[in-house]
Parts: sequence; structure tokens; C-alpha cells
Amino acid sequence: MNAHHDHTGPHGASPAGGALPVSTAGFTDEPRITLRGPAELADALPYTLGFHPTDSVVLLALHGKRGRFGGRLRLGIPRSPDEWAPVAEQLAECLVEGAERRGSRPDGIVVFLCQDPVEGESGRKVMERLRPFAQKLRTACGALDVPVYEALCLSDGRFWSYCCPDSDCCPPDGTALTPPGTSVMAAAAAYAGIHVRGSLRDMEARLRPRTARAAVAEQERALDTASAALVHRILDTKTCKDVRDDTIRLARRIVDRLAEHPSLADERASDTRDDALITHEEAAELIVGLQDRRTRDRAAEWMEGPEADHALRLWRALARRCVGVYGEHAAAPLTLAGWVAWSTADEPGARVALGLALEADPEYVFARLLHQACNEQLDPETLRECLRGERGARAETETRRAFRTRTAGRGAGARGVRRRLRARVGRPRGTAQGAPSTGPGSARPADGTGPGAGADRRTAPREPCGTRDGGPGDGPSGAGEADGSDRGSAR
Repeated sequence: MNAHHDHTGPHGASPAGGALPVSTAGFTDEPRITLRGPAELADALPYTLGFHPTDSVVLLALHGKRGRFGGRLRLGIPRSPDEWAPVAEQLAECLVEGAERRGSRPDGIVVFLCQDPVEGESGRKVMERLRPFAQKLRTACGALDVPVYEALCLSDGRFWSYCCPDSDCCPPDGTALTPPGTSVMAAAAAYAGIHVRGSLRDMEARLRPRTARAAVAEQERALDTASAALVHRILDTKTCKDVRDDTIRLARRIVDRLAEHPSLADERASDTRDDALITHEEAAELIVGLQDRRTRDRAAEWMEGPEADHALRLWRALARRCVGVYGEHAAAPLTLAGWVAWSTADEPGARVALGLALEADPEYVFARLLHQACNEQLDPETLRECLRGERGARAETETRRAFRTRTAGRGAGARGVRRRLRARVGRPRGTAQGAPSTGPGSARPADGTGPGAGADRRTAPREPCGTRDGGPGDGPSGAGEADGSDRGSAR
């Protein structure tokens, strides 16, 4: 790779991980595209990710003798140089170990450092400032016996190589990037239906908290109120289920409300309209409610079909409402946004949302697992099947509970009928004192005389347990003799 006139790899890769199909129907070989040199590598980067990775470090794995594209990792460039060494080691380990789990250890890695200059800074100064980071990445990969074939810095519309010492090949002032849409890679991507979604900064803007001072203050007050009302109920085992049900019902109402207003072509206008459709109080209640893991998992079931698009709009809107001291609360809606994006084959959107979720809360387990799975290009269908199973099991449980409730209601109604009948006609005379019963099955004379009268007096005190207040003995199997007169009318 240091010889920049050599091929850097025969296969481009789509965001889904497959080769870009640039051959026509007349070709019988596997569709492929060959990239030659760092200029074409730099041009291919947005197409491998699905967006322009501003302020990012990207590691791209290469496999085989000709460098087939494999897994990739993207992370925001750490602001402090003190973080560069541990971040470099972690990125290298994640990329190599992830590839090994998929059964193919990388033969090499390409590193990209993408950052625009700040005011008063040139692209070349950016390149020099990031050079130690590039060196730590090369060292970390080399420690795992995976060489870095190329390390490029992209800044201010130009690129520089950290690996090529030849100033004739790689001039000190950098080389201009290919104009967008004019390269072989751009043509191949267009043929394959792959579109670059704009810059990472633009995609993140749809998910970051709003900054307008008045809106922030009002939303923060609503979040304070919702937290005071709901947090203790979420933590209480007696009331947490009610909070979960209320949260899901509210989320469903808002999803249905958004469905009535289709997305607009202008993403910014569409997001602004979605924000206006959700009150501060509704957003606050949902944000706090989604901090409960089981509630969040139930919300994750809106992952397919038209409802997934509407749910994604809701999760984005909630992420934008996690303002002020509630920034960490954004991990839940951002993770849901990332999950829905991944489930609906929008890997670039999933990576961005999950990256922001981990930025909000680096220890958020669901986001970490999804981010790793997305980076390793696993199939989301496994998780979809699990969530479908949870939904089916819950529906079955609710059906059984509803059936038991209806059955119990009928029983209570029967007992109520018996109580009203007894109140109207009075208890059979003499039962409590062992007086004769005139109900069916009585073997005693009506005047209370005969050999059985004394025995009745001894057993009579047990009667109220089964018949008086519709208790455990109520019903055909538990009714005593004294209840025999109303058995037919109560059923």
C-alpha cells in the first residue's frame, strides 16, 4: 500500500457489507470494483459508510491478497491527546476480534482521520496535529500482527498520507479530493442504489438536543415535573407496571398522531413539524418512562412496516427533547432510534444514533450490544424474532388474564344475585338454631321432630361459612342444605 500506484483492493463494499455490483448483465464474474491508490480510497470512504464522516476516525479491514473490504469502525476523534493511545488500542482490538468472530482475520487495515479545520487553521495543520494519533493507531494494529496498509488524513477538501514519504507522490500541501459524483466509485454506488446521506454532522443534528433557550427551559421544567411524579413509581414494584402500561399507551397515541402527518421532503422542516406535534409534557412523560428497561424493550417491538417509520420519528423527537441536565436520558430514545434504523436496513442511521447513545451514556448496555452487532454486520432478524416472541407471549398472557377476569366477574355476579335474593326473601327460618330445613334433600319432618333434630343443632353453626356471604363454599359443589332453595335461581 505504500506504493501508491498499486491496487488497494478489488472489491468495494456497500453499507450492507456486499460487493458493489458495477458489472453489467453480460459479465459472469463476481461484480467488483478496483480502487487504485489513496485518492480512490479517500473517495470511496463516504460510500462504505453511507455518509461523510466529519470529525471521525475510521478503521476499514481488508481481507485477502487483493484487499477485499470487510468490517469497519467509526468513532469521533477524541479531543484530548491523552485519550489517543487507549482509544487506538480499543479500536484495533474491536475491529480484529469482530472479524475473527465472523471467521476471517483481517490481513490489513486502512485508517482514515477526517476533521475539518477550525478558524485560523489549515488542512495541513490538522494533518500534523493528528499525526501522533495516526501513529498510535498504526502501532496498535501492528501489535495485533495486522499491518496498516494506508493511513490518510482528510481535511478541507484534500487528503494526506501518513505512510508515504515520497513528496512527489504525496505533496506536503496534500492532494485535492475528487469532486463529488465524478469518480468510478460514485458511478458504481449509483448503479447499486447506494446513496450518501450527507455529512455526519447533518445526521447528528437530527438527534441532538434543541438549543433554543426558551424551549430548553420549558422542556426542562416538564422533565422535572415528570421525574418527580414517575421515578418513585417506576422503582416501586406495586406501581411500576401501571407506569409501563401508561407509557406505552401514550407512545402509541403519539405514533398514531405522527402517522396522520407524513414526513416532509425537507428533513429539517419535517423534524420541526414533528416537534410541534408533541407537547413538552408528553415528551417528558415518555422520556422518563423509557428509562425503565422493560418499557424500552416493549417500545422496541415497533420495528417493522409502516409503524417503524413513525416510531423512528418519535424516538428522534424525544432525543431532541433530552435537554440540560437530562442529556443522559437520551440514551434510551437514541438506542431505540438506532435499533429501528438497523432493523429497517438503514445501517448508516443506526451507527450514528447508537454512537450518540453511547456518547450520552457509555455504559448503556443495549446500545453497546447493538452498536457492536451493527459494526460486525450481523443480521438483525435474530433480535426481531426475539421481540416478536415477547410480544406474542405477552398477548397470550393478557388474553388468559382477560378470560379469568370475565369468569370471575360472572361468579361475582351470581353471588350478588344470591345475596339480593336472600335479602328479599329472608334466610330460611331456624337454620342458625338448627330448626328444620324445607329445602330439597331434607329427611326430617317439617315440625322439627324426629331422630335427626338434635344432630342438626350441632352442625348448623358451620353453615354461614359456605352460604351466607358467597364465600369459598359458594356454588354447586359447596352449597349446604340451607342454600338448596336458591341454588337454581342463582345459576
